[in-house]
Amino acid sequence: MAYQFESRIRFSEVGQDRRLTKVSLVDYFQDCSTFHSEECGIGIDCLDAHGCVWMILFWQIDIQRLPQMGEHVITRTWPYDFQAFYGYRNFALLDEREQYLAKANSVWALIDRKTERPMRVLPEVANGYGLEPRLDMEYLPRKIKLSGEGERMEAFRVGRQHLDTNHHVNNGQYIYMAEEYLPEGFETGRLCVEYRKQARLHDVIVPYVYREEKAVTVSLCDEAGVPYAIVKNEKKE
Repeated sequence: MAYQFESRIRFSEVGQDRRLTKVSLVDYFQDCSTFHSEECGIGIDCLDAHGCVWMILFWQIDIQRLPQMGEHVITRTWPYDFQAFYGYRNFALLDEREQYLAKANSVWALIDRKTERPMRVLPEVANGYGLEPRLDMEYLPRKIKLSGEGERMEAFRVGRQHLDTNHHVNNGQYIYMAEEYLPEGFETGRLCVEYRKQARLHDVIVPYVYREEKAVTVSLCDEAGVPYAIVKNEKKE
């Protein structure tokens, strides 16, 4: 089944242009899926009891328009498939007339907390949600390809402010980190993020920036050049 909640864009959620930031947009989506899981009785406590946690592997967010401060919005989500270790979930942000502001596809893996390896989706978890048809949108491959040689930028360390309840960098924080390398006035029409491995407190992140005519891709790597996450911002047409 689908789940939704209504809200109003707050001052704390907007950027210099008074519009919802991409990180805040992802926060809305994450909150919506968390509310959904809790509503279905298969939230954090249930996962803790089974020693597992959902980890995001991929975001694809197609942005029609980022709402302005004070706008009333509806955030909606539903799973459309479960396969082996993976869960597939759509999201939508709508205005008060239920016109799409953003559409998203996401891929998740159920991870065993002890082994930190994928585990098969529990039947009670999959059955607890129910499935809905997937959203009408273009679906891109989960892997983001890097072409050419990226420009190495100054490294930095993971701080406590980057962490979430799983004690690693929250997936929205990688989007925030990649913002630093976008040109002034760059407006994103599509955001894709591929998550490769977890970064933890005091880990060093080395950004490599790949610039194209209509896109900027940032590979956020460890000191050996292995990506934690790859963030691609495609310019709005």
